[in-house]
Order: sequence, then C-alpha cells, then structure tokens
Amino acid sequence: MQEVRTILLKKSVFEDNDRAADALRAEMKAKGVCLVNVMSSPGSGKTTLLVALIEALKARYRIGVMEADIDSDVDAVTVAKKTGCRSVQLHTDGMCHLDAGMTAQGLAALGEDLDLIFLENVGNLVCPAEYDTGAALNIVILSVPEGDDKPLKYPLVFQNCDLAVVSKLDALPYFTFDLSRCRENVRMRNPGAQVIAVSAKTGENMEALIQWFISKLENF
Repeated sequence: MQEVRTILLKKSVFEDNDRAADALRAEMKAKGVCLVNVMSSPGSGKTTLLVALIEALKARYRIGVMEADIDSDVDAVTVAKKTGCRSVQLHTDGMCHLDAGMTAQGLAALGEDLDLIFLENVGNLVCPAEYDTGAALNIVILSVPEGDDKPLKYPLVFQNCDLAVVSKLDALPYFTFDLSRCRENVRMRNPGAQVIAVSAKTGENMEALIQWFISKLENF
C-alpha cells in the first residue's frame, strides 16, 4: 500500500507568504519606499488618524495609501478627497486579512515615485496579525473606548508591532481607561514597542507621533 503523505496546510501557507513578504520588503527597501501596515479594530479611528498624519507629512514625503476592506471604497475616497494623496481601495472579497501577494497587487495599482505608503489593513485584531504583508513597519491602533486590556486579549498583533498608538485620547474622561496600565500591558507583550497616545480630533500629542514617523523615515 502506498504511503499517504500528510501536509499541514496552515504551516505551508504561512511559509509561502513569509517568503513572498521578505521578497517584497527587500524590493521596497531597494526602491527607498517605506511601507507601513496599520492594524486595528473597526471604529478605532484609523482613517481619521491617517488623514491627520498625511496632512502633517505630505509636504516632506510623497505619500500613497492602500485601503483594505471586505467591500466599499468609502475610506479610499475619504483619504484621497481630504489629503489629495494617491489612494487605492483593496477589496478582500470576504477575507479578513491581507497577505504579501494582495499587498503586492495593491502596490502595483498605486504606482511608483512614492516615499511612504500606508496600508490600512482590514479592521480586525486577529487575522491581519497572522500574515506578514511585507511592510517595513507594523502599527497597531487601540482606541480609548475599547479598553486598556486589548493587549492581553489580542497578544499577537501587539507582539508584532513596532508602535502602539492609543487613539481618541480626548475620550479619556468618559471611559474607564488607565493609560499607564495600557502601556504596561503592551510592554508585557512587546518590551520593544513604543506607545504613543494621541487625539487626531484635537491634535493632542500628534506632534510626538509625527516625529516618530520622521525619525523612522529619515533613518530608513
């Protein structure tokens, strides 16, 4: 009787994606383009924060945005209209994440001659964390209304991030959210991750976030 071979599909898929992501990262680095993967739950204020960041950085860098959603082009239209930057919408057709292959397709549609590209991943703290998109930097956004315990409940996305942004800081008086405890929870998962708390609505502490990006880009 012929021996039956068993293949662990999940491992195979991740390994293939990791190779593609490494190749994409090297390609973008060679072009001098910094790709930033932005992850968060739905409603965390990703798009609002990106608009504020782009407005602050666009005089210095050529910026493009890829917006990933299961459907609609609302976010891509919003970013393009408010910032004037190049923007494309990625439809995942029901998938809750982007992988390196999908990212590469989006980059091809976005075009060349850019310095900084934001990839706004699908609103989800689970699936996007499992797939390497080929980004040079991974950012996770946690909003005040979500609670300071998110890093304990969704460890992988915080383990893999370079920066954790606490958004909607202006809502702090209305929610039971301990910023110090949140910082501790993030560092429990990832001692090397920086935590910056901001309000895109009021502009509070946005300068710290802007300077973080400038520092990374100037040393890219």
